[in-house]
Parts: sequence; structure tokens; C-alpha cells
Amino acid sequence: MIKENLIETLKEIPGNVQLVAVSKTKPNEDIIEAYNEGQRVFGENKVQELTTKYEELPKDIQWHMIGHLQRNKVKYIAPFVSMIHAVDSLRLLKEINKQAKKNERVINCLLQFHIAEESTKFGLDLSEAKELLSSDEFKAMENISICGVMGMATFTDNEDQVKREFKELKKIFSELKDSFFKDNAAFKEISMGMSGDYKIAIEEGSTLVRIGSSIFGARNY
Repeated sequence: MIKENLIETLKEIPGNVQLVAVSKTKPNEDIIEAYNEGQRVFGENKVQELTTKYEELPKDIQWHMIGHLQRNKVKYIAPFVSMIHAVDSLRLLKEINKQAKKNERVINCLLQFHIAEESTKFGLDLSEAKELLSSDEFKAMENISICGVMGMATFTDNEDQVKREFKELKKIFSELKDSFFKDNAAFKEISMGMSGDYKIAIEEGSTLVRIGSSIFGARNY
């Protein structure tokens, strides 16, 4: 079924939007089924699960860390992670930069914004992001690349609200692009949209969609 689901999902996604197949809680054989169909970008939200899968699965997989990341766990994924989606503080960014330097690499990161109404979601607001990007500490970092923004809409059936929240993230992206990344081609990603709302996200300008259950079926907890 995974193969069929993946093919169907890819039909819904335009060529300029990248699919991050969210494989959290899923066994390796499920990932291999998607891999054999050509999928190379997978997303995990727990560091331990991510490192285990990295060890056991093909090395040309690009692993995206999409969950909340604690500073003391950065060192475990720094050697191999392709992108970290949920950077929500200068302190976390400093740790990523430090661990990337130890591994002699540059790690791609997205700034996470709080656009949902739920208070449980992590993320920066625009003024915090501007403060971070204006800081001397940030300007001195040589081992991270800020590639764009990420956000999660409220979990609701109200499509107008979801649309409004995605519009807000697009606006934040545009403002940061103009103010801080005008000449930086790497700053181009808007990571928004999951299984339930990715079609709206794509309409609102998403470049990266994080889709799990539509491909792999319900989560195994």
C-alpha cells in the first residue's frame, strides 16, 4: 500500500514542492518500500529513532529532523542530518553551529514560527526572529545555513483559519527575505503543510510538505 499511497501523494504535489516523507514510528521495511519507489527525503521527530534509522538504512537518504530539538541531543545528529526544521532559539542555533563545526560541515536549518492558536506549539515570533538574525552571535556563525521558515497550522477543520495561518508564515518569509536574505539564494524554503492540510499549504506557497499518515498509514505508538 505504501508504494500506491506515495504515487498518489506525489501526483498531488507540484514539481517545485519537495515531499518530506514523515517516517516517525515506522519500521525500516516501510521506509525501504518508499525508498524503492524513489523517495529519498524522510522526516523524523525523535533523535534516538533518527540516529538508529540512519545507521541501519541506505546512506543516500536525506534525513530531516522535524520535531522539537533539545540542545543536548544535537551532537547525535550533527554528523549526518540534512536539515533541521524546528530552530526556535538562538541558544539552539549556537549549539547546532558548534556541533556542525566539530563535524566540519554546514547544517541547513529552518526557523520555526508559532503561527497556530494552540499554546503547545513551539516557535519564534517575527520580532524574536529579527533580533536573532541581527545579533552579532548569529552573524559569526559559519557552520549553519538558514534556508527558510517552518510552521504548523492549528489542528482544526476550519480551513479559513488554516489558510490564514499559512498566509502569515508566507508573509514572515517574505519579510525576512527582504530584510536579511535578499542576496542569499539558499533562503528559499517555506516548510508548511502535513497530511491533513498540505493542499492548502501548497496553494499558500509551501515549498516543503511533511506528509506521514497519507503515505505510511496511521502512526504506531
